[in-house]
Amino acid sequence: MSTLTTLMHQVPPFIPSGAEAMTATVELPPGDPGTPPHRHSGPVFGYLLEGEMVFELEGEPERVIRAGEAFWEPGGDVIHYQAANHLADGWTRFVIVMLGVPGEPMLTLVDEAELRARRDRRAPRPASRAGA
Repeated sequence: MSTLTTLMHQVPPFIPSGAEAMTATVELPPGDPGTPPHRHSGPVFGYLLEGEMVFELEGEPERVIRAGEAFWEPGGDVIHYQAANHLADGWTRFVIVMLGVPGEPMLTLVDEAELRARRDRRAPRPASRAGA
């Protein structure tokens, strides 16, 4: 008998008109910091297959997501600061589904000037990772 388990139910704030969808796997070697601060043109939904990921969105404190957990981000103007491998001795792997604005990149890096201008929107950093 088959089983359906809901991992997350989320209503995104918007889905771009005529959205394009991309499904991808991401594999981070031990200690990898992941993609530098960036944003997505639409919402992103993910599921952690293996390992642990430090996940931080603008305005929210960083948190650790563990294998078997789902996550999401709204995209748009929200900066995604971290999706780093939390493990120093193991790989972290996850699947993501990104919905994006047609003709725009699914991911755009944020430059240092914008990070400085929006630093008041970032949640306080844990003392042990304040320089990250």
